[in-house]
Amino acid sequence: MSSSEQLLAGKVAVVTGGGRGIGREVALAMAAQGASVVVNDVGAALSGAAEEVRPADEVVAEIQAAGGQAVASTDSVAQWDSAQRIVQTAVDTFGRVDILVNNAGILRDNIFHKMQPEEFEAVIQVHLLGGFYMSRAAAEHFRRQEGGSYVHMTSTAGLIGNVGQANYMAAKMGIVGLSRALSQDLQRFNIRSNCIAPFADTRMTRSVVVKEALREARDKRISAWRPQGIAELSVALCSDACKDISGQIFGARGGEVFVFSQPRPVRSVHKDGGWTAEGLSKVLPKFQSVYAPVSEIVMTWDSIE
Repeated sequence: MSSSEQLLAGKVAVVTGGGRGIGREVALAMAAQGASVVVNDVGAALSGAAEEVRPADEVVAEIQAAGGQAVASTDSVAQWDSAQRIVQTAVDTFGRVDILVNNAGILRDNIFHKMQPEEFEAVIQVHLLGGFYMSRAAAEHFRRQEGGSYVHMTSTAGLIGNVGQANYMAAKMGIVGLSRALSQDLQRFNIRSNCIAPFADTRMTRSVVVKEALREARDKRISAWRPQGIAELSVALCSDACKDISGQIFGARGGEVFVFSQPRPVRSVHKDGGWTAEGLSKVLPKFQSVYAPVSEIVMTWDSIE
């Protein structure tokens, strides 16, 4: 593919959590489409604990071996100063930054009445505060150059729900609000922001607790959910062809791509003069819930005590 045919030719991308799983595929796909890439990954376990390996270096080497340009970053997204350094790495190395993919994340699953404050805070710190720190650091550069694209990884755990993940659900739904705010606040500078809710076979997906009887069926189903589909969607959203798409929530599952509806009222009742609590107590039970769990989500706990 010639540089003139590449969707991201001349652009510079920062991909957090880019050393493994979805992030790795996003970094590789963006490089293949002409972007210079900062591959950010602290090299941590799913819990956030430090590991010896540096997966970001491996991805950078793979991109360079294919003729692309990339540099590794091992700073954490979860602190203001280190997030600034990640974005500055792009500017110092490649002269600019055009794309930010907020993909870094950890899990600290626990049923809610057993969840400890540090389990909740750690997940919020990486996913939601990390998303803010990174987005804020990039915003200064996007604004000055009057253009830029954000992609944030949300989750059906936030959009729909999942047992034992109150911290993760709160963070991922918060990311949707953050993305919507960015799309509105920064629109005047030709900056866009979208979310992706990925369905993918990754170490994070396989780590979620399921009943023993359901595990084999779960693993068989998700084996078809290759991360490459999320990567290709990320590239497309950050290309100039999609410059007018902003504030949306997309999903990618295998060969399927879909867009989620935005929250809107679905049913209302009106009474001249206003409602009393007694009147509402008779009317509200007649409302039919539009909530239904996604059939693909079978991540139920073996026991809840």
